[in-house]
Amino acid sequence: MDGVLYHGTRSLPGAARLLKRVASLPHLFVTNNPIRPPEAVARRLAVMGLGDIEPDHILTSAEATARHLQNERPGFRYFAVGGPGLHQALAAVGRADERQADYVVVGEGPGLDYETLTRGLALLVAGARLVVTNPDTTVDDWADGRHRLLPGGGALVAPFEKASGQEALVIGKPAPLLYRMAAERLGVALQDCWMVGDRPDTDIAGAAALGIKTALVRTGRFAPDDTWPQGLPRPDLDCRNLDELMSALEGAGVLPSC
Repeated sequence: MDGVLYHGTRSLPGAARLLKRVASLPHLFVTNNPIRPPEAVARRLAVMGLGDIEPDHILTSAEATARHLQNERPGFRYFAVGGPGLHQALAAVGRADERQADYVVVGEGPGLDYETLTRGLALLVAGARLVVTNPDTTVDDWADGRHRLLPGGGALVAPFEKASGQEALVIGKPAPLLYRMAAERLGVALQDCWMVGDRPDTDIAGAAALGIKTALVRTGRFAPDDTWPQGLPRPDLDCRNLDELMSALEGAGVLPSC
């Protein structure tokens, strides 16, 4: 959503109109950001004037992680490092246990320090599985109207991987699990979906690998004059902004004419 619907606390031009136009279609807000729970994300969207979004229309990588671990091992025990959204999602279906965890789960946000790395490493050496909510090395953030980069899940899990020699299971984009859970919640086939995103390496590449149609908007990390990264699949639609996106989706028969 960040870079597609808003920057920081400011909604992007056309975002409110886009949400009104897709309101009658099955849709879901899918985010790699595990820090905020869906209820907090919905409140944030409302404050930005983007309407009253139901929390069950929002799927975070933290939620997807918790569901996947529940399916894999019901009643699992975990040691988590990350923001409140991750801890809330895991606590709903599992049990925190710093001594005998089945999983060491790393997300974005505060919590990583020498002590948590030491605890996590001990659990991994004892047989716990390493899991990361999302592989982004950096994420965008805005403070006082200025853009900055924060460490993403991929950067925060790296010390655990290096120390333990274990490669983390990735849940978020471009891995397939988040997309599959989204389609399942919508009750539609992957090939009948469109993924709208602003990052070629996660949003577009991951969706294209599953046969999902893709639309890139150059309103976030990837700017209108940026050269397409080598080795990544091209999107079905490549749009400079949300107005251009709506016109393109209308032309593709996805959105009804105004």
